[in-house]
Amino acid sequence: MNPLQAKHKWIFKARFRSRAFGWSASNLACHRLKEAVTEIKKLAKSDPVQGAEGAVSLMERIWPALEQVDSSSGSLGSSVYWTLIELLPIVVNAPADRKTRDRWLERLYQAIQEDGVDYLDRVKDDWGPLCGSVEVASQWADQFLPLLKNVWSHPLPGNYLRETAMCLSCLLAAGRATELFEVLSLHRRQDWDDRKFGVRALLAEGKTEEALAYAEGSRGLNQSDAAIDDTCERILLDAGRDAEAYEKYGLTANESSTGLATFRRIAKKYPAIEPRRILLDLAESSGDHGRWFAAAKDAGMLDLALHFAQTGSTDPRTLSRAARDLIETDACFCLHVGRIALRRMADGCVFDLTGLDVMDACTHFIKAAEKLGVAEDARREVLSMAANAKQGSTFANALRVARS
Repeated sequence: MNPLQAKHKWIFKARFRSRAFGWSASNLACHRLKEAVTEIKKLAKSDPVQGAEGAVSLMERIWPALEQVDSSSGSLGSSVYWTLIELLPIVVNAPADRKTRDRWLERLYQAIQEDGVDYLDRVKDDWGPLCGSVEVASQWADQFLPLLKNVWSHPLPGNYLRETAMCLSCLLAAGRATELFEVLSLHRRQDWDDRKFGVRALLAEGKTEEALAYAEGSRGLNQSDAAIDDTCERILLDAGRDAEAYEKYGLTANESSTGLATFRRIAKKYPAIEPRRILLDLAESSGDHGRWFAAAKDAGMLDLALHFAQTGSTDPRTLSRAARDLIETDACFCLHVGRIALRRMADGCVFDLTGLDVMDACTHFIKAAEKLGVAEDARREVLSMAANAKQGSTFANALRVARS
């Protein structure tokens, strides 16, 4: 028995058995991954080698345990990626002897071969650092390099080598930059997933401008502009060129699922830049001021939030919630955004609008009007909107029911 495996009884192992999760267990699997990461990181603080052993054990169980789970929503893939980001440094930095690290690499390599959906792609990217030494990285590079050269120099396109990232990562870790660029030159396509190793090699040699140019030269069909922007931004930030990083890449490299999340990411990276300027730049570059309403409201810039609501396409339900949340602090703002929300609902261009949405918006609008002493005018305004709304619309029906 492996002495490392005998030292500690891992709780997560029983939960990550082969096919442990069913088709609809995506949320449960994400939760279990978080628990496993917490367990591994806790032990790694006192016993880094044993913590790394746990990390390897979890990685090799990911595909067998999650094989049957529906991952179409993307949340499970994101959770696995986060898990690897958290655990790979533990394995890379563990003070393990050569025999132990070689055993980890063999186990991870086997897991990569069996991985049905490339959950472990991030492991392949870090294969060089995982080797733990220049010597070991060079040996792995020598194992893959002839295969990769053959694949990329083959006259017929479409050939694929699963170990491509592993080979390039090892060449980089072994300091074999010349060979790295030689093999990259064989590839017919400007593939960012491969060329990013060239960028890292140039940075390792202190060639900042060359690295930026090489990254920019990777743009093209089916390449991720966001990933390239992120890399270039980090290069400039690391070089202390914050203003240039913001101007060239700040707005595009930090795109998130919501305007609020995007704004927060940028504001955190660039504390020297006024938040108001960031919001105005985002609104101008995106072409939709309404997307940044929540960010402006959250930042306390209510005048800017109102401007975005008036000139953009913010969801009326978002405006209605803002009118509800700020009723005690700024009734005038709530009255204005509440009016905008109701007018857009009355226009009938809101997706999946319900009667409850309409009544909530009316309630918040009237409450704001009461605070300002104009409740009767507000009620007449709502009735006028209902009269002018399309007959039989959700807006008209909701107010008709409320009046009856």
